Amino acid sequence: QVQLVESGGGSVQAGGSLRLSCVASGYNVSRHSMGWFRQVPGKEREGVAGVYSVSGTISTISYAETVKGRFTISQDNAKNVVYLQMNSLKPEDTAMYYCAASAGDVWYTGAPRVTGFNYWGQGTQVTVSS
Repeated sequence: QVQLVESGGGSVQAGGSLRLSCVASGYNVSRHSMGWFRQVPGKEREGVAGVYSVSGTISTISYAETVKGRFTISQDNAKNVVYLQMNSLKPEDTAMYYCAASAGDVWYTGAPRVTGFNYWGQGTQVTVSS
């Protein structure tokens, strides 16, 4: 059974930083592709960043335009963890952040899409105040 557990959310002031972690069990993060998404009440879930692996090798990484240059996705295969380092946070980054994993080989050149991912965590809340 695949389980994804996010942590690291919290409340920060604009300009601050947070690092989100996603610990996977029952799933090898290096096997396929991992993504970070976010959602605010009343809006659709949107892709933030993705790290795409094909046959166990990272092939590419992509970001939504709104976070490019501020957020960094990475993974530690030994720990089976995916991270999202978020710098220069803005109030509009406030959302519930979700980690997701794919069951197959998917990749995107821009923001990852919900339809490409099969497994989801419960989310961690990020609140950025001005």
